[in-house]
Amino acid sequence: MKRSLALLLVAGAFLCGAQAYAHHSFSATYVEDRQTSIEGDVVQFVYRNPHALLQIIAPDASHQMQRWTVEWEGRGKLDHDGVTGMTLKAGDRVVITGNPGRNATDHWLRAQTIVRPKDGWKWAFSPASMR
Repeated sequence: MKRSLALLLVAGAFLCGAQAYAHHSFSATYVEDRQTSIEGDVVQFVYRNPHALLQIIAPDASHQMQRWTVEWEGRGKLDHDGVTGMTLKAGDRVVITGNPGRNATDHWLRAQTIVRPKDGWKWAFSPASMR
């Protein structure tokens, strides 16, 4: 009985730790008091939790084409905003504004706004609608 309880406690601690590890502090990863914009083509849209990800081909500050990783909101928040797994597709041209990653050579961006110029579709971060 004691052994079963000990195993249950260890398993519970491991699962809680794994969930905590999966989420990170945005201020540790991104420069939250800076904004940058990129315009490029969607390569991949991964609609998942804890955060959806976009892979974008767009130029950097030196006008060299780079593969950018754009971290978006989680599925629950995106669902609430009317975004689905089919909202963005490979080849869509987008303009994304957001917080740059702390390591500029990684080409990471935390999305604050996303616009698809061909049809005017827009998304904007809204802290008031966080759930």
